Amino acid sequence: MALEITDASFQEVVLSSDKPVLVDFWAIWCGPCRILGPIVEEIAKDFEGKAIVGKVDVDNNQQVSVDYGIRNIPTVLIFKNGEVVDKIVGVAPKEVIAEKLSAHL
Repeated sequence: MALEITDASFQEVVLSSDKPVLVDFWAIWCGPCRILGPIVEEIAKDFEGKAIVGKVDVDNNQQVSVDYGIRNIPTVLIFKNGEVVDKIVGVAPKEVIAEKLSAHL
């Protein structure tokens, strides 16, 4: 299951991770986010132990959203060693997201 990441936990969970981290920026009212949600959950299962997969609710965690310039949701950022190494804006097929995350393992 994807981790709930907050402004308070972002530093520890994402930036300090020794594994790649996929972060889905979303909101409850966002239709495309509801389409992407189950895909992100599947990826969390598929990459368990290899990568961290989490979600940031942009309404409740505005600081991290501002820090990374999130203007459209859903936006998926992939972090490695605390740096953004890939970005997907909008809904993408599971295969595309998994391939991008695999490239950073």
